[in-house]
Amino acid sequence: MTTLMTFVLFILIFGVVVISHEFGHYLIAKANGIHVVEFAIGMGPTVFSWKKRETKYSVKLLPLGGACMFEGEDGLNTQEGENTEGSFLHAKVWSRISTVLAGPVFNFILGIIIALILAGVMVFYDPVISEVIDGGAAQQAGLQAGDVITALNGEKVYLRDEVTLFNRVNNGREFTLEYERDGQRYTVTMTPTLNASTGSYAMGIYIGEPLKAEGLNVLKYAWYEIRYCVRSTWQSLGLMLRGQVKRDEVAGPVGIAVNVVGKTYTQAKQYGWETVALNMGYITLLLTINLGILNLLPIPALDGGRLVFMLVEVVRGKPIPPEKEGMVHFIGLVFFMILMAVVFFNDLRNIFGF
Repeated sequence: MTTLMTFVLFILIFGVVVISHEFGHYLIAKANGIHVVEFAIGMGPTVFSWKKRETKYSVKLLPLGGACMFEGEDGLNTQEGENTEGSFLHAKVWSRISTVLAGPVFNFILGIIIALILAGVMVFYDPVISEVIDGGAAQQAGLQAGDVITALNGEKVYLRDEVTLFNRVNNGREFTLEYERDGQRYTVTMTPTLNASTGSYAMGIYIGEPLKAEGLNVLKYAWYEIRYCVRSTWQSLGLMLRGQVKRDEVAGPVGIAVNVVGKTYTQAKQYGWETVALNMGYITLLLTINLGILNLLPIPALDGGRLVFMLVEVVRGKPIPPEKEGMVHFIGLVFFMILMAVVFFNDLRNIFGF
């Protein structure tokens, strides 16, 4: 039963995130007069499909990803110089830019909607120190229980999770910590200590004071959550590029389904379906912000890579030859297919321990 629910919840979460992304492309393409050849959910062989006007709507076998394919995209199905009405290739450059940009934008819109809903019902934890550990870095810096952490290395913090994220990314380096005590603000310099048993660095504090957002504070804490999701995604990318992420910390779709959705469901279901829904909503929030940011990276085959070519076209006053751009994106697609295979194997290795 748990395995079945994990699968169902994963399909729902991933489906909502992917559909919102592809629907953004679809909606703005239609508004710009660009013909959508196919709107697909999933990958692989088609399970079923139907056609309405010029668009084929299909559901694929594998519930991973999706696609919104335009007429003439990457120079396909059109001839150079042919003035084909509805072709992506012949649409105005700003129409193409808005169509490509719409996918990530709709991911952020979905994230804002989810964050607003969650902010009205979930419990938040402010960065208030609840306990200072004897002999730890915080005690040596003079911190006390009740102090409110307001900034780390000059960057403001509003949530407990932001402090936890900073400590993970900082990786034991010296930093400045600003805090508030009895209405007065102070700044101290700290160096986290290494915990030999866990191999991680610690500030020497327990942190977090629960609260429920009410009234206009719902908007404020929804923004805090969006801000945290953006920063955690961006800083996690930095950790990966610097090689500071362990193999078992990297997860693809299978890893997300089993280790994130599955474990979260197992832990949350004992508190009722309201808790399950809340946790699944939070995972959806993280994934949609993550997908929006990743798709804006200037990498071939991603939306960000396509936007680079279009911005070059704006500067040059003429487009890059479509066959050359198409080849670059094809190479990027091959790279991502190889990467997906590697990540899939890594997921299986993490799950089954081989």
